[in-house]
Formats: sequence, structure tokens, C-alpha cells
Amino acid sequence: MIATPGLKFILIGLLLTIVCSLWSAYKDSLVLFIAALVLAIITLFLMYFYRNPVREIPMEPGLILSPADGRVLWVEDIENDYIGGRGKKVSIFMSVMDPHLNRIPVGGRIDYIKYIPGRFFRAFLEKASEENEHNEIGLEFSGGRIIFKQIAGILARRITCYAKPNQEVTAGDIYGLIHFGSRAELFLPENIEVFVKKGDRLKAGTSIIGRMRD
Repeated sequence: MIATPGLKFILIGLLLTIVCSLWSAYKDSLVLFIAALVLAIITLFLMYFYRNPVREIPMEPGLILSPADGRVLWVEDIENDYIGGRGKKVSIFMSVMDPHLNRIPVGGRIDYIKYIPGRFFRAFLEKASEENEHNEIGLEFSGGRIIFKQIAGILARRITCYAKPNQEVTAGDIYGLIHFGSRAELFLPENIEVFVKKGDRLKAGTSIIGRMRD
């Protein structure tokens, strides 16, 4: 399956490939043939990048799921008023080889969505969390409140978010996408036991970040 936001880029690449191929045949041009070949490779990469893999979503209550595919950069202690004080921040780096669809980490109600324009530092740098363009979502659930972010990287210049304030959501729902290399973050309250650590590989909607404590 292909993610809907990527279809127009794929179709543009496909159209340019066809036009360049026909033109190279008409002109009998090696240069145009090579250009058509390059465009075909780019189009195939876009199809791979915008893939939407099928995921089996764990349905056990109290789980916090990964919002993104990628590698854990850090798990840090934080203080945040919205989540109720002390907690953990989990940062996930999404390379250009990872699927870039984002999923809801836990079922609940979207409390707010805040888009913040910013810079485009490399997504794995610590300062990217606050200084890069990002989209911040606050969610209320049975265990309190969490924040999750979509953060643009040096290549990503567009963040897509389907979620709306006051929307009821289910864990594992697709809520958006970040185009090309980027980062996702979770701000979790103290009553969430976090299982992941730096370097872990995660899959959106299936990997378990943590669980509500009893």
C-alpha cells in the first residue's frame, strides 16, 4: 500500500519518466535515456519511501505504542506541566529508509495541536527538538496526558497531520506523515513505565514504548 500524501509525488515522477522515455526514443538520445532511467529510479524510491506497511496493533489496555518507525535516540528525564510534572521523553530518529507514517501512541482525545515553524537542523541533533519546524499534539487518555511531536529534519520540509482537536482516537491510528528524514518524540508522565532504551529499533503501531503502572 502507498500512503496517500505520497501519491502526487509518485505520479509526477512517473509522468516525467514516461515523457523523458518517449522523448529519448524520438530523439534517439543517450542523454535523455539516462535521464529517464534516473527518473525511473527516483520514482521507485518514492514508492518505497511512501509505503504503508500493514501492522498488527496490540489491543491490550494501558500500552503506549511507538508513533514512528526508527531508532531510539534518547530516553530522558523531563519536567513538563502539561503531562503533570516529571516524566520521560523518548526521541525516535526516522531515516529516509523508514516508513514515515505516524501513528497514535494510545487511545484518547486530542486536546490540542500546535504547529511551530522553525529551522531544519539534522533531525538527530538534540537542538532539533525545539528549534526545528515541528507539530506538537497533546492527548488526554485514561492514564493522564501525553505529548507527541512530529519534527522536520534537514530534508523534511513538510509535515502532514490529519488529527483534529477534540477528536477521539484509537491506538495505532494513522494520524500523519513527515516527508523524508525526520524525528518523532513522546513526552510521557511518571505513571508510564518505559521499556525502550537508546539504540532500540521501533515500528510504528506495533512496538511497545511503555505501559501504565498498576
